[in-house]
Amino acid sequence: MYVASGDERGTTERVLMLLGLLQQRQVWTGPELADRLGVTPRTVRRDVERLRALGYPVHASQGVGGGYQLGPGQDLPPLLLDDHEAIATAVSLLAGAGGAVAGVGDAALRALTKLDRVLPTRLRHEVRALTGSVVSFDGGRTPVDPEVLMMLARACRDEVEAGFDYPSGSEVRRRRVEPYRLVTSDRRWYLLAYDLDRAGWRSFRVDRMTDVSARAWRFRPRAAPDAATYVQEGVASRVYPHQARFLVHASADTVRAQLPASAAVVRQRGSERCEVLSGAERLDAVLMHVLLLGHDFEILDPPELGTRCRALAQRLLSAGATISPAPDIQDHQPTSGDSWIC
Repeated sequence: MYVASGDERGTTERVLMLLGLLQQRQVWTGPELADRLGVTPRTVRRDVERLRALGYPVHASQGVGGGYQLGPGQDLPPLLLDDHEAIATAVSLLAGAGGAVAGVGDAALRALTKLDRVLPTRLRHEVRALTGSVVSFDGGRTPVDPEVLMMLARACRDEVEAGFDYPSGSEVRRRRVEPYRLVTSDRRWYLLAYDLDRAGWRSFRVDRMTDVSARAWRFRPRAAPDAATYVQEGVASRVYPHQARFLVHASADTVRAQLPASAAVVRQRGSERCEVLSGAERLDAVLMHVLLLGHDFEILDPPELGTRCRALAQRLLSAGATISPAPDIQDHQPTSGDSWIC
């Protein structure tokens, strides 16, 4: 690679090249850096001071094995990436944002939007091509187009309107929204947005969106609900025809460990009790959901759930009274036609 002399390049470019070198290797001697940059060791020392003034903790040591070293600092300074490193970083973040890496989707998307601001156009095609080669074997997560996530994240960041087609009953309708936040759950991505045509806050599943676009029209942000709480309550209860509330005699931490966030909202009610809000297609289903937690509980709402509880208890009692003894299978020996699964 051609390296211009110190007189041929500006100070800023030279300092950035110095930063790139310090990030490539653990220790550099002054003469090595001077030779790479085409300057004198005195200029290297000055450029090191410039990096320190910008917040980069450059350490210097004397003697055998000594030299300049970029160390960890109290704050995270900007990173300098070459083309290959930028592509690798973008592809890894896209995989994480798309759900390939559990627990990092939201942070990956935030980092990706920052990288998107500075990623050169010439690298975008390579990133897109490589992204198509990244898949996840975790079938439990709903796949999402990373480019759609990026578009929605930019719309949230830049406070511009967005539009997309979205299923509503048996129809697919165009929605115009003011996007506020992207929220990730253990399985899916959701967009919290103000629906302009329905004049209210709504949450949308990103994997159900088609023909997504961002407009140039900016909007003034409204007072918004807490994004994570709003989406969780919608996923756990509002989307179902029946909602129920229970007072469970166990700590909130204990119950949260038993229930996925998409199944119920758990609120602390003292040190050893919590309120559980959940929904289901049928009242019997939500009742069994809480019963199987294994804790004592009380029904708070709706009142008719008490009737369903008594009916279910009677069915369980009847089933328990008519149980037949199980056949003795201890003496059964496998034959040649038997299959064993380990």
